[in-house]
Amino acid sequence: MIQIHGINKSYDSLKVLSDVNLDIRQKEIISIVGPSGAGKTTLLQIIGTLDLPDSGEVIYEGVNVLKLKGAKLAKFRNANIGFIFQFHQLLPEFSLIENVALPALIGGESRANAFKRAEELIGYLHLGDRKDHRPAQLSGGERQRAAVARALINSPKVILADEPSGSLDSHNRSELHQLFFDLRRDMGHTFVIVTHDESLAADSDRIVHMKDGKITDIINNRL
Repeated sequence: MIQIHGINKSYDSLKVLSDVNLDIRQKEIISIVGPSGAGKTTLLQIIGTLDLPDSGEVIYEGVNVLKLKGAKLAKFRNANIGFIFQFHQLLPEFSLIENVALPALIGGESRANAFKRAEELIGYLHLGDRKDHRPAQLSGGERQRAAVARALINSPKVILADEPSGSLDSHNRSELHQLFFDLRRDMGHTFVIVTHDESLAADSDRIVHMKDGKITDIINNRL
């Protein structure tokens, strides 16, 4: 589904990624692990087209996305990639349902269709009675599930998650992990997750170990 070839990235004299190669299969759940400074988040941002490498290719089903520019790149990202961050990044002035619908509205969907899809996702995630609440009125677990719904609103093929359970307690971490597998089963999403959470990594299909900007090992959990 996604081929990552020869990715290199430096910031001034600091080499962050060095000749990174990785193939990601459809409907796969991959965890990327490693110490701080290993290059995990930078790699995720490049996969998500939020940052550009100094060299290399990122190919989504035959499309070299690094050759897309401006509005074309933004349109591709909006339609094909969902993002989940550690601190949810919901807009505080908007309700839960408004936050979830926002990427669809940005993508040109009508308000009626965007809110209909948002309500469906909110129901799936058991947040229906919270849809008119603002983020400050939600628990940490509810905010992160709202962020998941927002990532799903445009039915992207791949979800990129950067420490998605890092700010959650053990109960909410467990629920979020199970949610990823439920979504893969029910909706067919592919997940690429940067995590320090050993239990999430252990449940993934593959664990990609990184150190000093390189992939040092890949462990297959589902043979």
